[in-house]
Formats: sequence, structure tokens, C-alpha cells
Amino acid sequence: MDKRPTGTGTTVARNRFDRFFEISARGSTLSREVRGGLATFFTMGYIVVLNPLILGNAVDGDGRRLAMAAIAAATALVAGVMTILMGVAARFPLALAAGLGVNALVAYEIAPQMTWADAMGLVVIEGVLIGILVLTGLRTAVFRSVPVQLKTAIGVGIGLFLTIIGLVDSGFVRRVPDIANTTVPVGLGINGRLVSWPALVFVLGLLLTLVLVVRRVKGAILIGIFATTLLAIVVEAVAKVGPSVVNGVPNPKGWSLNVPAVPETVVDVPDLSLLGHFNVLGSWERAGWLVALMFVFTLLITDFFDTMGTMVAVGQEGNLLDDKGMPPRTREILLVDSVAAAAGGAASVSSNTSYIESAAGVAEGARTGAANLVTGGLFLLAMFFAPLVVVVPFEAASTALIVVGFLMMTTIRTIDWSDYEIAIPAFLTIVLMPFTYSISNGIGAGVITYVLLKVVRGKAREVHPLLYGVAVLFVVYFMRGPVEALIY
Repeated sequence: MDKRPTGTGTTVARNRFDRFFEISARGSTLSREVRGGLATFFTMGYIVVLNPLILGNAVDGDGRRLAMAAIAAATALVAGVMTILMGVAARFPLALAAGLGVNALVAYEIAPQMTWADAMGLVVIEGVLIGILVLTGLRTAVFRSVPVQLKTAIGVGIGLFLTIIGLVDSGFVRRVPDIANTTVPVGLGINGRLVSWPALVFVLGLLLTLVLVVRRVKGAILIGIFATTLLAIVVEAVAKVGPSVVNGVPNPKGWSLNVPAVPETVVDVPDLSLLGHFNVLGSWERAGWLVALMFVFTLLITDFFDTMGTMVAVGQEGNLLDDKGMPPRTREILLVDSVAAAAGGAASVSSNTSYIESAAGVAEGARTGAANLVTGGLFLLAMFFAPLVVVVPFEAASTALIVVGFLMMTTIRTIDWSDYEIAIPAFLTIVLMPFTYSISNGIGAGVITYVLLKVVRGKAREVHPLLYGVAVLFVVYFMRGPVEALIY
């Protein structure tokens, strides 16, 4: 039986809705759940805009493109339905949407070797396989085999990952051009200076949010996002900054993705023509079974461990883990996540997965699946109100990611840094997530190193048998480049 923390609030349920979602039992309130659901949506709502840009700008093996309007509508639909399903089935404040990284893999590596329908068919297969692993108990068993302190390191690493995502998306930190003739890979703003209006908006928004958090203002993160967005709209109206790319020409001082402005059109009819456009068997015939198998394996490994890391991090933020580092209803969380992966392929929007931005909602007070009803409902509305979704710029939403990154970092104190057998794997897990822009890479490095150090220290029996299998899979995962080179 799970030892679930009950929080500091009352444990007396007020009504059926409260009892079903365990709102009072987890020390939450309906207003906190609503605030949390709003915060989660506004920190991850960018996917409705970004996913079409990634998938819509790529071509398949036949030179065809997917319609951006249709991708946007389907992205919002699947995210909304799957987020609500997670809330109802798992009752955990974890939102889902098309996975970044996975969508790029589908767009630029898989689709060019087959048709879009074939590529999305592989995503469906991957989702079904993960679902089978959940139903057989293997996915949960693998999760349980990871040491508690390594799970803590996963949460800390994701916190740093969120931080660097926020800093980069806001333009506060940028890649230093190769022509600069320097060994420094990234730097502050443009040429080491903050010279753009969007950067100023981000800094002011972040400082405001931090002040609100320190003063323990209810809704601090959400207030920060709204206030920064309003400031951005005013700045754009006066300074006419424009987007970061104008007619194909880079504009370094422009807004990262969304240009904040009062939209001319508020409501639009969604285009759902991409639903059901997938082919399960086409890829195996066109690209060959070995190539298709490698793609499925890569998709599976990425989704398999990204979700594990995400739900641990979100659970840590909300104090929702038991003494073994497991969130409540782990099986249901993983099952819904696998269904979402298959649903994303079936809707031609790439694999849907759990979003670490959910931690922003948890930081705002969300503790149950009730928050998902708000987030999911807003995604469904986004199908019709897409013009409103693009009002919030990265520079405003990124403030939340920085604050959440800090909050998730605080659990690092529970890791025993004097024990090198766990400290070194924990360190590699933490640093490789932000530095390689991948949750899976961090988890893989941590697991492989943990197993290796235990073996060389003569403590092989302390390692769970399943963890040896996971370590081997990660070795294959890291070696997939040479393997794919041999195949192609």
C-alpha cells in the first residue's frame, strides 16, 4: 500500500468531486487546482504553435508537407483529451502534449525515409508496445528498480533542464556563433549583452515573479506570466520589435516565437483532417524492417524513460511520492502516457508524452488530477481560440520555468554526496540532462554508471536484476549512431 502524503490541509472531503480527486486529502483546494491548471497550460501552450512549425516545415519521402493549421488543431485536441484522461484515470497533475525532441526525430529522420502516414504508424506501434509493457507490469517494475537517490537526482536534473530551456527560449542565453572564434559555446544575450526589448521584458518578468514567490503571493507564477505578457504587448505596440525571423532573415532582437499583440481574430474553426492518417505496415515495406525497428526502439526508449523522470520530478515538487520515490497510481500514469503516445501517432502530431512544465502548475498549488481538467479544457478551447494562444511569448512563459527549476533543485540536499557509488551517477544524471538537452541521456548515464560502480566495487548483488537489463538497453541506445550507420 502506498504511503501517500496528505499535505497540511484538512483531510475531510467536501463533496464527491473532492473525494474522487482527493483534493482535501492531499492538502489542496479547488482554487489551487484551478491556478495550477492555468499555470501549466500557459507554460506549455506554446506546443500548439511550435509543433506545427517543426512538423509542418519538414517533408516526407514523397516530398509532401503536413498542413500547419491541421497540425495545430490536432495537437491541441490530443493534448486536451489526453491531459483530461490523465487527470481522471491517474488523478495526478501531469499534463501531456506532443513531445519535443520526438517530433523532431519524426520530422527530420523518420518521415524523409517514408510517407508521413508510415512515420506516424511507427509512433502508434511504439505507443502500443509501451502500453503492453505497462500492462505486464514491466515498466513499473523497472521504475521501482531505480534507487531512490538516483530518482531524486533525476528530479534535480530536470530542474536544471527546465532552467536552461527557459533561459534559451527567452533569449537570455544564446549560442555563440562559430565565427566568433571562441571556445565558449553559449553566452549572455547578443555578444555578451542584453540589448533587446524581449530580453528586458524577460528580466523584468522574472524579477517580478521571484519577488512574488519570496513574498508567498498566491498565484505568483501565474501572475508573473500574465503581467509579463501584458508588458510584452505594450512593448511590441510601441517598439515594433517583430519576430526573430522576418521573411527568412534572422532578427536577433525579435521575439523568440510568439509576437505579443492583441489578436485581430479570436475564434477560428479547427481543421481536424489529419486524424486517422497513419499506416502501421507501410514503413516496414518501404524503409526495411531493420531501419523501422531501430526507429521504433529509439522512440520507445525516449518515451519510456522521459516519462519516468518527469513524473518523479513533478511528484517531488508536490510532495506526492512515497518512501520509495513512487507517485500514487503509477500504473495508471504510465498507461495513460502510453495511450497518449499512440494517440499522437494516430492524429499525425507525433508521440504525446508527459510534460515537465506540469511542475509549474504543481508549484502554483496543483496536487491532483482536477488541475488537468483546467489544462485539458484550455487545450480543447485552443482549437477554436488559437489566436489567443499565440499572444503569450516565450519571454513571458519562460519566467515560470526558471522559478520551477529553482524549486526542483532544492531536493539535491537529500543525496548523500559522501557516497561516491551513488554521488557520481547522481552527478552525471543531473548535469547531462541540461548539457545534452535530453532527460533520457541523463537517466541513461546515471543508470550505466551506477551499475558499473557497484560491480567494480564487488557489490553486484545490491543492483536490482532489472537494472542490469536497463543498463544494457541504454548502452545500445547510446551506440545507436554507429549501429544506424552500419544499417544505412
